[in-house]
Amino acid sequence: MRLRPVYGAGPLHLLSHVAALALAAYAFTRIFAGGQPWNVVLWSAGALVLHDLVAFPLYSALDRLARGRRARPSINYVRVPALLAGLALLVFAPLILGLGDGRYERATALSQDVYLGRWLLLCGALFAGSALLYAVRARTRGGSR
Repeated sequence: MRLRPVYGAGPLHLLSHVAALALAAYAFTRIFAGGQPWNVVLWSAGALVLHDLVAFPLYSALDRLARGRRARPSINYVRVPALLAGLALLVFAPLILGLGDGRYERATALSQDVYLGRWLLLCGALFAGSALLYAVRARTRGGSR
C-alpha cells in the first residue's frame, strides 16, 4: 500500500510530524513535572498580549518607515539582521543588560559581564555580513546588465 494517496504526503513528512509531536509531548511532561505549569501559561499569555499590543505595532511602524513609499527588496538586508539581533536581545536580555540576580553566576560559575560585548559583536557581524552580501549581489546584478 502506498502512503502518499492515503496520507497525502511522503513518509518523511509523516515521520517529522510524529517526531515533532513526540518532542512537544515530552516538553509538556517536563513542564508539568516541574510543579509550576501555571507559570508557563501566564508567561505565554503575557508574551502573546505583549507581542500583539506592543511589539507588532512597533515593528510594523518601523518597517513602514524604513520602506518609505516604494517597496524595495534591499530593505531585507537591514530587516533580517535587525530581526536576528532583536531576537538575540529578547532571549538574552537579562544577561545582556546585567539584570541577573546572581543565580546565573552561581549556577554556571561564569560571569554575565561578557554578554553585552558579545551581543554587540553579534550585531556588528550580522550587519556587516548583510552589507557584504548586499554589495556582492549589487555588483553581480550591475555587472550583468
